[in-house]
Amino acid sequence: MSLFWVLLRRELAAYFFSLTGYVTIAAITFLTGASFVQLVDALAGGDPESMPVTQMFFESFYFWLIILLSAPVITMRLFALEKASGTFETLMTTPVGDLEVVLAKFTASFLFYAVMWLPLLGCLFLVGHYTRQAHLLDLGAVGGMYLGIFLAGAFFLSFGCLASSLSRSQAVAAMISLAFGVSQFALAWWAMNQPLSDQWQSQLLASLNLFAQMNDLARGTVDTRVVLFYLTATFLFLFLNLRVIESRRWK
Repeated sequence: MSLFWVLLRRELAAYFFSLTGYVTIAAITFLTGASFVQLVDALAGGDPESMPVTQMFFESFYFWLIILLSAPVITMRLFALEKASGTFETLMTTPVGDLEVVLAKFTASFLFYAVMWLPLLGCLFLVGHYTRQAHLLDLGAVGGMYLGIFLAGAFFLSFGCLASSLSRSQAVAAMISLAFGVSQFALAWWAMNQPLSDQWQSQLLASLNLFAQMNDLARGTVDTRVVLFYLTATFLFLFLNLRVIESRRWK
């Protein structure tokens, strides 16, 4: 376990002691601010009581753009850069387990992702304070919003880690991860426009509707099936990532 913490500090240093990490945080903060400029305009021109601020943020274009682009940018370097620079084999010859490597890299990417969303709290409470939405920004709504952000983040980051382990090129890893994200958004859009029925195909498609799931969480409604789906998918991608790393022994 001590080796895990060493690896975790190493990966976090690669994010927080590099220009790329701060440029990424600055870009995400800019998009978050742009979404709240749009949100304030909507509140000024409409009924401020019609929808909670958290739900309005989830329905904005900027939120989904952040989710779509952040995972490829954060994860593309995790394994691909080490393979390209030749440090991956050196790392794997040290007395460290494959599982520790995978978990350390994923945990570091998730912690960086979580820090990236901290400025959102300031935006939420500023809007809530200067509008009649303050009573709607309870702990349930804010907690549900961040639960949705973290669940979706873990889902896309775990696949990004898998994509990075499949290639020696950061650009290829980012494109694979981005293509996966686009496919998930396409499935969610398709599910949103399909009538719901009792057939298993319809139920399966509804479980992939990211938009509806995020809206429910933004209102403070937590469906355990949604949580279980994201956690299961995250563990599946991490398991596949581990198998890809272990496959070097078969070559």
